[in-house]
Amino acid sequence: MSNSTWSYRTESFPASGPHKRTGWTSRLALPCAVAAALLLVAGCGSRTLNSAPVEDRGAGMTRPLDAAKPLPGAENAGKPGYYMVKPGDTMIRIGLENGQNWRDIARWNSLENPNLIEVGQVLRVVPPASDSTQVVTRPVTSGAMAAAQAQIANAAKSANGSSMPASSGSDEDVGWIWPAEGTLVAGFDEAKNKGLDISGKSGDPVVASADGRVVYSGAGLRGYGNLIILKHNNTFLTAYAHNKLLLVKEDQTVKRGQKIAEMGNSDADKVKLHFEIRRQGKPVDPAKYLPAR
Repeated sequence: MSNSTWSYRTESFPASGPHKRTGWTSRLALPCAVAAALLLVAGCGSRTLNSAPVEDRGAGMTRPLDAAKPLPGAENAGKPGYYMVKPGDTMIRIGLENGQNWRDIARWNSLENPNLIEVGQVLRVVPPASDSTQVVTRPVTSGAMAAAQAQIANAAKSANGSSMPASSGSDEDVGWIWPAEGTLVAGFDEAKNKGLDISGKSGDPVVASADGRVVYSGAGLRGYGNLIILKHNNTFLTAYAHNKLLLVKEDQTVKRGQKIAEMGNSDADKVKLHFEIRRQGKPVDPAKYLPAR
């Protein structure tokens, strides 16, 4: 090393007289000030990294985690007739998966805004006992019971041509027809394809597979494009997806064979109709219900 590098170390200072140390002291002051400033900045930065965590609760909003606040309906978790909201769920999908009109589910749960549901929230997906669709039982006398049984037997005989009493099994007798005339290009696969895919040309008619009521008409369910959902009875729903044009509105009553849409390729790779039959919300193979071609 050169002598100039270490010259300040060998410089002698008087034992007294602070004015003689001024140059050496000032050369140390600047590095010390810089080091102190860096330590202060580092301390502030470490406090910033320890900020409180946040949690996305599935409603398209980020909210602070509040472990003390129970989610709506948490007391009903695991009970029959209730459903816990999963990531990606919408009211339309919940209705389809449970065989219900999503508007009914919103009403049963007193949801002011059905677009705001949270992951982990528990929703009623069957009608409450007070709902008008439920049968209300009342005590009756033996005479009234006999009269009621006679009326039921007569009604069943008129409807079915036999004296067998009516039962909930009548929901199975829907009288299905094919919803489109195109070629079947994909069959039912519970894991990959929850219905049938029927090919055709853009604008080909799509018809109601059975009598029913429109419970959804729109494009709010990802992967289905322009979608119509019909409810036929308390057991069956049908879904008609990827349409070009929707011709019916919610709550409209439709008849079997009535044109409800035009075939298209909305949210699909080609023109086709994706058709599902849902039995109590569960996808079933439509080919087992539709007549042979």
